[in-house]
Amino acid sequence: MNRDLYIDFAKGLATISIIFIHTAFWSGQFYIQPEVRVFSLVFDVALFYALSGITSGSNIEKTLYRLLKLQITYMIFVTLLFFLDYFFKVFGLTFFSLEWLQNFYSTFGSKYATTSISSAPQWENLGNWYLHQYINADTFPVVMGSFWYLKVYYILTVFGVLILKFFPKHVNWFIGLCAGLTLLFNIFPEIYPSGQVGYVAFYMTVFLIGNRMKGKKIPDRMIPVLYGLVAVALAGLFGFYGQEIFYKINKNKFPPQIPYIIWTFFSLVTLFVFYNRLKITKENVVTHIGKNAIFFYFAQGISSSLVYFLVVPMKGNMPWWILMILIYGINIILAFIISAGLKKVDEWGWKILEFLRSRTASH
Repeated sequence: MNRDLYIDFAKGLATISIIFIHTAFWSGQFYIQPEVRVFSLVFDVALFYALSGITSGSNIEKTLYRLLKLQITYMIFVTLLFFLDYFFKVFGLTFFSLEWLQNFYSTFGSKYATTSISSAPQWENLGNWYLHQYINADTFPVVMGSFWYLKVYYILTVFGVLILKFFPKHVNWFIGLCAGLTLLFNIFPEIYPSGQVGYVAFYMTVFLIGNRMKGKKIPDRMIPVLYGLVAVALAGLFGFYGQEIFYKINKNKFPPQIPYIIWTFFSLVTLFVFYNRLKITKENVVTHIGKNAIFFYFAQGISSSLVYFLVVPMKGNMPWWILMILIYGINIILAFIISAGLKKVDEWGWKILEFLRSRTASH
């Protein structure tokens, strides 16, 4: 079966958009206009869940094997991250001073300033990362700040494949159930559950709708209707909440609330409109990013942390929009370089695990 390059292309564009979002909302807090930061959320993480739905099936063994491989790749990455963070602290304490390290970390702003710098490795942090409790990595704060997506992805994929396997004729009912729960939580915010329930209720809806769209094409006559409904929803959003809700879209993302949910409609409709309509026949830079999306996702957390050290000294020396374009370009370039390195580290990690397996396997 030939690989659908549109899926890779869409993943690539979504990944590039995520890099822009993290450019705008992390180091961009120092200089980028609030309006631009909000507009960066037009193409956001919901696209990944929709694409996961399109590419998912009912094969439980295959799905769990894929998740296991992802978990091992993730553990290799966070192990590398742990030692990079630890060795940097040891380097700073050995050759400079505690004050120098504290000044270094103050670049990220007071919200991410570390409170305990020690030459002793904090192994409990690594264990927490393995188990998807995303304790902050002091040297690379954007990494753990963006990993909430991964935990939700694991939950969605497991429950999604179970629904597709055991309830294939009732997928629409589950879509209705998840959409209903999302609406219920928003109508009665006092019962909106903490943790992952609210995230899963909304994103499972997106995931299952994506799965229902697999292999289908939206009829031409429905396209203006869908975009018309999106326009009506956005008009209703600002009419009900007022124009000030525009600046609160990101606050309504964690967990997903009605303003943010409506904000995602445009990108989701666009994804499904071009699915099976836009034909990508040749691989390109964007499809390359899409094929390696997980490594770019890991890499952008590191690169988005590094660009802080360019933003802080440069923010007063040029117009904000020029600096934004410059930093965004540098962030993408760094993500390319770092993702290539992470892919190599992943290959080495798997080779080490295979060596250990061969040495410890019973004969």
